[in-house]
Amino acid sequence: MKAARFLDRSTPPHIVTLVLLAALSTLAMNIFLPSLPAMARDFGVDYSVMQLSVSAYLAGSAVLQIVVGPISDRYGRRPLILAATTLFILASVAAALAPTAGLFLAARVVQAVIATGMALSRAVIRDMVPTEQAASMIGYVTMAMSVVPMVGPAVGGFLDEVFGWRSTFVLLVVLGLLTLWLLWSDLGETSAPIGRSLREQIAEYPALLRSPRFWGYAATASLASGSFYAYLGGAPFVGERVFGLTPTEVGVYFAAPGLGYALGNFFAGRYSVRIGLDRMACLGTLIATGVLLMGTIAALIWPPHPMLFFPFVGLMAVGNGMTLPNANAGLLSVRPHLAGSASGLGGALTIGGGAALAALSGPLMTEASGHLTLMGLMAACSALSSLTMILVIRRARRVGRLGQLGR
Repeated sequence: MKAARFLDRSTPPHIVTLVLLAALSTLAMNIFLPSLPAMARDFGVDYSVMQLSVSAYLAGSAVLQIVVGPISDRYGRRPLILAATTLFILASVAAALAPTAGLFLAARVVQAVIATGMALSRAVIRDMVPTEQAASMIGYVTMAMSVVPMVGPAVGGFLDEVFGWRSTFVLLVVLGLLTLWLLWSDLGETSAPIGRSLREQIAEYPALLRSPRFWGYAATASLASGSFYAYLGGAPFVGERVFGLTPTEVGVYFAAPGLGYALGNFFAGRYSVRIGLDRMACLGTLIATGVLLMGTIAALIWPPHPMLFFPFVGLMAVGNGMTLPNANAGLLSVRPHLAGSASGLGGALTIGGGAALAALSGPLMTEASGHLTLMGLMAACSALSSLTMILVIRRARRVGRLGQLGR
């Protein structure tokens, strides 16, 4: 029975497998963040150059997800995820051994291939369950994987201080190998072949792009995520240069958004079916926006201090944890037979915007006002996500009224 289970390629995966798959992508994004200043000194470059390791990773993820969705709809989820994980392991080896900043950044771009797992884990869930249940299931999955942002930077900061920053990428190699073994053992195929060529699949994109609902959900997810990606790009600078924290201390403070996101995901998983995904997503954007506006005001009034920055980010993450599972489930529901394509395109828009914001946050910050600039940028993104979600709800109500008149 065990041998049959190991070789069975059609059995849906366990939730734990999807959690670990998505968690590896998150870990690769943030485990080394406390080491960015030390890496800049090691390679002899400015901090803004090393900050590109965040935006380059996000940009690579965005480009990848444009094509990975249609490919997975055409050829299946399993082969793509296995290939992406293998390539990620090789890129992690290259990053650990990179002698120059340029080669390291190139390895980071290739490492972004693991974002395939994050994108397709949502599509796998949508393959397995209906829309409302998908929002709840995504919420529980992301709640579990939110442990990674809490633990990852703290572990990375500790490894940096004890063994040097390269040890964090050695750890990614080991975890990548373990994840690959688990995927081979448990990840069965959940997508039935659709019988269309890849060109025909990509030609379906205009159907998504013409849908106002898709754009509304994608914009909400992109802008809500944008607040967090701006934080990823700017928080190491703020932690060391503005607050004077060590890499380990920065890693510990990075737990704040992980805790908040886990709580928000719990609310999404517990109440999305009852409240409805649109209203839950909107409530999350309003919570995040209100908290970030208060944080911006606090930064204007009081002197810089970590406790006037990181706790506000943690509370923002509560709102994001409520918003993102529902916004992602919404965009997957626009064209259910194109769940992989929708997930890939939506992920590309989300991460592409995040890459731009992560790259933007660095040049805008100074040691005197970096925390205020970063908090203001995050608040602006969150406010726009509230606006787009409100527009989605208003359009849905208008379409509903027109449908009733038609009957």
